[in-house]
Amino acid sequence: MTKRLCGRQGLAAVLLILLASILAPEILRAQQRDRRRANRAPASKPNSTASLDPEIKRIVAEIDAKNTERTVRKLVSFGTRNTLSAQDNPTRGIGAARDFIYNEFLHIKEQSNGRLTVERQRFEQPVATRIPRPTPITNVVATLRGRQTQSQDRIYVVSGHYDSMCGSPTDGECDAPGANDDASGVAAVLEMARVMAKREFDATIIFMAVAGEEQGLLGAAYFAEQAKQKGLNIEAMFTNDIVGNTLGVNGVRDRRRLRVFSEGVPSDETPEQAKLRQSVGGENDSPARQLARFIKETSERYVPDLHVQIIYRRDRYGRGGDHIPFLERGFAAVRFCEPNENYNHQHQNVRSEKGTVYGDLPEFVDFAYIAQVARANAAALATLARAPAAPKDVRIVTRRLTNDTDLQWAANTEPDLAGYEIVWRDTADSLWTNSQMVGGVTSYTMRGMSKDNYFFGVRAVDQQGHRSRVVFPRPVR
Repeated sequence: MTKRLCGRQGLAAVLLILLASILAPEILRAQQRDRRRANRAPASKPNSTASLDPEIKRIVAEIDAKNTERTVRKLVSFGTRNTLSAQDNPTRGIGAARDFIYNEFLHIKEQSNGRLTVERQRFEQPVATRIPRPTPITNVVATLRGRQTQSQDRIYVVSGHYDSMCGSPTDGECDAPGANDDASGVAAVLEMARVMAKREFDATIIFMAVAGEEQGLLGAAYFAEQAKQKGLNIEAMFTNDIVGNTLGVNGVRDRRRLRVFSEGVPSDETPEQAKLRQSVGGENDSPARQLARFIKETSERYVPDLHVQIIYRRDRYGRGGDHIPFLERGFAAVRFCEPNENYNHQHQNVRSEKGTVYGDLPEFVDFAYIAQVARANAAALATLARAPAAPKDVRIVTRRLTNDTDLQWAANTEPDLAGYEIVWRDTADSLWTNSQMVGGVTSYTMRGMSKDNYFFGVRAVDQQGHRSRVVFPRPVR
């Protein structure tokens, strides 16, 4: 009995020794990982330590649904705003709408302490698919200049289109109220301008109402092309198009959700850039996607009752908006849109059939929802314009084979810069999940975190905690 027990004890001892020899390397590796992690600053969720800016909170609070309603109803009162309608009639047509918007911006200018300038950007559109004759098109542009000299060239654009259409885009005579498409977007832009023009920002903000959208994004394309030729540094562009309806044709009422469309593969990508992207898997990390993530993260903090749903698509199937000409010219741009569209009230002749009313009429617009959309826009715009510029020339250095990740970037020039923050996420995650402040350096090594296992990004932070949008790094040796 004793011999049998000793034999079992001996066998158990041998098994314990074998098990320890197998586990020892893994235990050692775990200890090494723990030591590496202990040497790094603790990670946090992106913006988890950032406080709300009291001035941006006031901007959001001052946006008033009554003003959005007043704008929509006034634009509808012009009967039609088709790009081919009357240019010189003071009460009906595209010209009357143009002059109303211009005068509204002039009134807003009076409260800006000289910072806001207003202009009509006019050009003649030659004959095109939806333009049967040469037609003047006018964009109404209000520019709120930034205060930091070195940031004067950094620009953020927010737009809506003021033209409308009924069933035919070339019918300049039929009634086309355009209450939702897109008086709602113009109302949001005017209300943002009214509230924000009274305040100062580091960067420049352009509030814009464009025409010719229904004829092929013509006004926006002209502005974007002029900006490209002039070398303007447009860091982001928002367009608001169909942002006033909360009851979809599917019968769903949704006042708590807002779609933001953002493209993945950049529209202006070159073959060389495509090859680089394919090598690292950056299909979900275009500048437009980073902008959409920024909007979601920022807007939901200031407007918690509104859920921003990022749509990983440039626009809806077979359709487009005024952000597309900006994307095609290399500017980061996104589209804001309501969650459930009602096609009975888009591009329809006004009529009633079998008890159903067709036409884009103001009675189908939710003015409080337009105000919420304007608040989400304003929170993101104001934060971008108060934050430092997004870092330039962000790289992952690949010259050494390692399970670390070496990041580099060019230094910002803002006088109130606090430093930089590195963000990361698992490759299967859609949003940034972790962040780490690394200070005023221009390079940093994430030790024990392989670039093969995570996506990384870098953003700039100022002394008040305002953060830029994230920049996705490119690999270099």
